[in-house]
Amino acid sequence: MTKPQVAQSIKDEAANHQNNTPNHLKRTMLRTSVLSVATAMGALAMSQVAYAELTWGNNTSSSVNNGYPQEGKYQPEPYQPQNYQPDNYQPDSYQPQSSQPNNSYQSNTGYQADSGASSFTAAAIAAERGDVNALYNYEQAMSGGLFAMYPTYWRMNLDLNSQSPAAVSQFVRQYPDTVMAEKLVADFAETKAGSNDYAAVRQVANLITNADDSEKCAVALGFNNGGDTMRAMAAKSDVWLNTKKQPALCDQLALEMNNNALISNQDRVSRLKRMLRKGRTGDIMALSSRLGTPVPYSSLSDIQLNPSAFFSRFAREPASQMNQYLYLYAMGRVAEKSYREAALQLDFDIKQDNQRSAKLLTDDTRRAAYRTLGVQRMNHNTDDGFNVEAVDWFRNSLDNDFSFEEAEYYAMAAIRFSRWDDVVEAISKMDAETQKTNQWQYWLARAYEQSSDANKRNTAKKMYQNLAKSNEYYGLMAKDKVGQRFDASRLGGSNLPNVSSADRARVMQNPHFARAFALYNADASRAYANREWNWAVKKARDNRDDNLIIAAARQAYDIDWLDRAIYAVDNTDRVDSLALSHPMPHQSAVVRHSQSAGIDPAWAYGIMRQESRFVTSARSNVGASGLMQVMPDTAKYIARNLGETYSASRANSGDTNIRYGTWYMGDIFGKLNSQPVLATAGYNAGPNNAKRWQPTYGSLAADQYVESIAFPETRNYVKHVMENATIYSSLLGRGQPISQRMGTIPAAF
Repeated sequence: MTKPQVAQSIKDEAANHQNNTPNHLKRTMLRTSVLSVATAMGALAMSQVAYAELTWGNNTSSSVNNGYPQEGKYQPEPYQPQNYQPDNYQPDSYQPQSSQPNNSYQSNTGYQADSGASSFTAAAIAAERGDVNALYNYEQAMSGGLFAMYPTYWRMNLDLNSQSPAAVSQFVRQYPDTVMAEKLVADFAETKAGSNDYAAVRQVANLITNADDSEKCAVALGFNNGGDTMRAMAAKSDVWLNTKKQPALCDQLALEMNNNALISNQDRVSRLKRMLRKGRTGDIMALSSRLGTPVPYSSLSDIQLNPSAFFSRFAREPASQMNQYLYLYAMGRVAEKSYREAALQLDFDIKQDNQRSAKLLTDDTRRAAYRTLGVQRMNHNTDDGFNVEAVDWFRNSLDNDFSFEEAEYYAMAAIRFSRWDDVVEAISKMDAETQKTNQWQYWLARAYEQSSDANKRNTAKKMYQNLAKSNEYYGLMAKDKVGQRFDASRLGGSNLPNVSSADRARVMQNPHFARAFALYNADASRAYANREWNWAVKKARDNRDDNLIIAAARQAYDIDWLDRAIYAVDNTDRVDSLALSHPMPHQSAVVRHSQSAGIDPAWAYGIMRQESRFVTSARSNVGASGLMQVMPDTAKYIARNLGETYSASRANSGDTNIRYGTWYMGDIFGKLNSQPVLATAGYNAGPNNAKRWQPTYGSLAADQYVESIAFPETRNYVKHVMENATIYSSLLGRGQPISQRMGTIPAAF
């Protein structure tokens, strides 16, 4: 199987959302809770993808709407763990324990919990208390052990801003290639960049090997303020045209880049247009000044208060570059409130302008204004439904450059309305690497497939054949296009891969995996166990050591640490490990309850894998619990319909949670046209949202519906579930092609 790459910021994958997304547990002051944060999140014990889908909900209201319980689990707010203390926690009761490493192996399935893991937990509690003296004691007691770096890390991180680059560098030298060394130096760089100590950032920059977006921007800021403008520009593609929410350090970097000698005036114009659309006053003033036409704050403030007044006087004022900027700013402010009002205004102004001998609006301004309308229209798809006008507005803006966000919006709108020439155009506006991804190769092939040109249709067939080599969502869709059939038996089926004794021994000898297994078996903080695991997988992948990863995954599987087994296999190129990547725990219960609910067991497994990665104790911040991540209000709704008394503990338990989850799947399946794609979207984002995204008139191909789902998290969720269900159907001996499974989306009316 073609597998995704290891998550970019692997050191915090266990504590991250998607993700494109809200960042780390790792903020500077650990006293905001090492143990409380780590343990609360550790209870989830899921992969990054699953964690993202569990921790976002669309509506946390407890109301029941239109016969449905609350509208799904999707919400864009970051996870906020609850304060946690162990039941037996007593501030003064913990003493450092001996920490000699214990590499004994238990039943060839995992490391025994050793005294190092016990000391780890006690030291974490000391860090929680901010007890520096205790941490010093643990450093001595745990020296040379498996977890020796942790008390030092926690002590230094209690006041990271006071640490010196030399001290941080020494930690990295003392604990080379460890995830906590990577984390400390990255935390330090962010902290120092945030306090404008760029010299300190530069001194540690080369020690950061696995930076996330915020850390990349911290490093770039360090170099930008040290005269190394070339290295500062490394982050340009990610921050310069980005109008979505991004880390504060990236916003700062983008602002500072304005003065970078490698930024051209054309670069400044491109960013200025987007800042005018977004209303970013500081950026607007800085960029316009560098372009020689400074926009006064007073003018922006006046328009912000009354954009209509500006449009009323615009026609009476002479043409000028200043007025072009102000027009786009005013258009953005109106569009934020009503894209419809903005569209009427633009249409009126263009008609009036076309009657003038000397036009007040340049072609470039017209295109930028249409771009504003297109972006804002796509941002309102959830509330107002979809409309082909978004495609037309993007087409009217074609000669202006596109950011990825804009090109993606254009493509999604064109896909929704089968505007295949526009799909091709939109994809051409993406960077070369993005165009090569399976997602956009698939849609380019879909567009070529509709062409009257035989050469393009032949090209589409070749593109499908290439995509069909993969077994992810788009690869499975491509298989159906070229008449291939996914067959799990060719990829090992339900047979676990054989692992040599030598590879098992290598897992035991690997300190990263050793720490992960020890923490897991000691029932210590799952966030730290996951982080160590993910780092171990990354290091093995860097070394192209798939055998080590598979051996570790097999051992994780053997002790029911299924989410990490899945994560490991998903980060290899091995194709014979379906039993590890798609396990089927609780099979008799899943099949029995699915049949009772009138749904496909493969679909149930597809949902379960995506929701919890088979972690029974998984719980999201909005209260979704168990294998099926059933929301409390949903569980009450289910219990009421089944004639049962609601019990939170029972609803969260394995068998009942499966029974409730499958019943609810059957419930929304029946209410949403017996359409599995709609029901899957409804399971994640709420049935009412799934209905809202249906076409108003006529049917729509399911792949077009999925690609145009307004919530990015739900969009990806549905793709993963359909992929999972297709694979599980083959594993269960009931193979069903993905396109047949997805079917067609009927009109809402």
